[in-house]
Amino acid sequence: MPPHLTPPDWLVRTLRPQRAAGVPWAAVTRASLAMAAPLAVGLATGHFTYGALASMGALSGVIGDTADAYRMRVFNIAVPQLFGALGVTVGSLVFGQGWPAVAVVTAVALVSGMISTIGAVASVSGLLLLLNCVVGAGLPMPGDWWLAPLLMTSGGLLVLLLALLAWPLRSGVPERAAVAATYRAVANLLEAAGTDALTYAETRLAVTQSLNQAYDLVLARRTLAHGRNPELVRLVSQLNAVTPIVEAAPAAHHAGVPLPPRVPEAVRRLAGTIASGRVPQELALDLPEARDPASRAVDHALRHAAEVASRRGDADFTNVDDRLGRPAALRVRARRGARNVLLSSASWRYGLRLALCIGIAQALVSIVPVPRSYWVALTITFVMKPDFGSVFSRAVLRALGTAVGLVVAAAVLAEVPMGWWDVPVMMLLAPLIPALTPRGYGFQTAAITPVILLLSDVLNHQGTALLWPRLLDSLMGCAIALVAGYLLWPESWHTRIGDRLADAVADTAGYVECAFGAPEDPAARARMRRRLYRDLSVIRTEFQRALTEPPPTGKRAAAWWPLVVAVERIVDATTAARVRVRHGAAAPGSAEVAQVAGQLRELADGLRASEVLEEVRADFGTGGARDGVLEHVRQEVAAARAIAAPR
Repeated sequence: MPPHLTPPDWLVRTLRPQRAAGVPWAAVTRASLAMAAPLAVGLATGHFTYGALASMGALSGVIGDTADAYRMRVFNIAVPQLFGALGVTVGSLVFGQGWPAVAVVTAVALVSGMISTIGAVASVSGLLLLLNCVVGAGLPMPGDWWLAPLLMTSGGLLVLLLALLAWPLRSGVPERAAVAATYRAVANLLEAAGTDALTYAETRLAVTQSLNQAYDLVLARRTLAHGRNPELVRLVSQLNAVTPIVEAAPAAHHAGVPLPPRVPEAVRRLAGTIASGRVPQELALDLPEARDPASRAVDHALRHAAEVASRRGDADFTNVDDRLGRPAALRVRARRGARNVLLSSASWRYGLRLALCIGIAQALVSIVPVPRSYWVALTITFVMKPDFGSVFSRAVLRALGTAVGLVVAAAVLAEVPMGWWDVPVMMLLAPLIPALTPRGYGFQTAAITPVILLLSDVLNHQGTALLWPRLLDSLMGCAIALVAGYLLWPESWHTRIGDRLADAVADTAGYVECAFGAPEDPAARARMRRRLYRDLSVIRTEFQRALTEPPPTGKRAAAWWPLVVAVERIVDATTAARVRVRHGAAAPGSAEVAQVAGQLRELADGLRASEVLEEVRADFGTGGARDGVLEHVRQEVAAARAIAAPR
């Protein structure tokens, strides 16, 4: 392709499909049944529009049907339905009231944006609150004021009912599967140890993500369990036991010699035992003889994990502590979330940005006669979600996804007569939503668009006349989001990319001090290391999102990216050094530890003071034992310093 026709890197990254683990067949089946059944019931009872409203509610349940654990499905689906019912009630009460409707929907947008910053469940709840309010204010709802929220909530709860059908038979299976998946990820990490740095780094990132998911799943369920549930305590203990293996992996990698295949295979055997839920009488491991500190560390960690997996509920096991700490009680987290919403500047900024965009959209369609104008605000609501990625890239993907979805919708509306044929068509279209959502926002939009248009046609009876206005509405919504929600806010395109990274560098300095300081506290060190890896995983995600932004933000993110990798290597090197000390190497002196920590804190200060990477100055001193256990850490710090130094 000629150079002048080659698309820019940020656009290629935006349009590239995301990797997905596979088709979620259970969610696909639930979507098909939950969205087609209300239409069938509505047709059978002579209330087709009622069935369409229930299917709209089921659509919101399908979007929130992402949790593995059954208890978490209750929160992820049921709680947002309550906010959705409130939203459609408020919206329908101001339907057709002109400027009062504009003011009410704008106020709801402010509240929706603010609560969306609390967490995942609150984000979906805020989304449904605003979406349903916009729909209620833009479409005439059949029946009394309470009928529409009741029907839409019923559709969402149908998804929840289908999601919980297997709970009595599969209770605890998702949690065991998550813990077993973590062990398999660790096996892959040991297999990658001693190989090329890129493979090892990618595998370690997968371990971090798997650990995050497993701990979140198990500990979240444990907070809801009464007393000391032995099964959950066992899972927490098995997760705790994998921590020493994860800590030993960097030491094995830095040794530069791949581990024998029997070592990762032993971890996979442990994963199979955990997934099955069986407790073997004895779990013998066929491990090779350990000949150096790194392999001894791996050997000891594996034997400890095998011993934990074969425990049968003795007192020590059932009283095991949570190494990473248990989540706070629900009421404490709710109070903390409410306080953050009211006092956080980030919460207010996002709420005001969303309210401004929605207010402009509602005012515009009140002045300019746009048929079924609610679609403009719907587009803005999806594009402006804070946890869905870059606003700019979402606007691009929304426009493209809508265009593709309209092509599918055109074929359906033109060729499929309204009535019973809509039921099998919905059974075919609805499963595409959970199937394509993991591929990216554009794919999700392309899947949702024909479903919404099919349901809208049941309510409006406009047929293919819906298509062209919907495309124009989507383009208008994307334009408003780009201008009022992106370009007018300097923080969008003058992002201080290094702030989060500077915090991680400062935390790494604290980790170095904790790893070699006194008194010895393995639990505190494990919590700090896990928090660091979790933060670095979030930073990676934020940088990858920034890479999809147009210049200058995307170019700045690309310049900072090597420093993200360098900080991860410093954490790995520190963990490896700690393992060497635990297995016989001489501990570093306090002055050497203080020097490394000081270098990292100076680097963090330099990053905070810089708008772009090239301005960072990091003139650090040298010294310390060149053959000491911290030498590899010092080399990684020096590499990070070189990346951060001005060109």
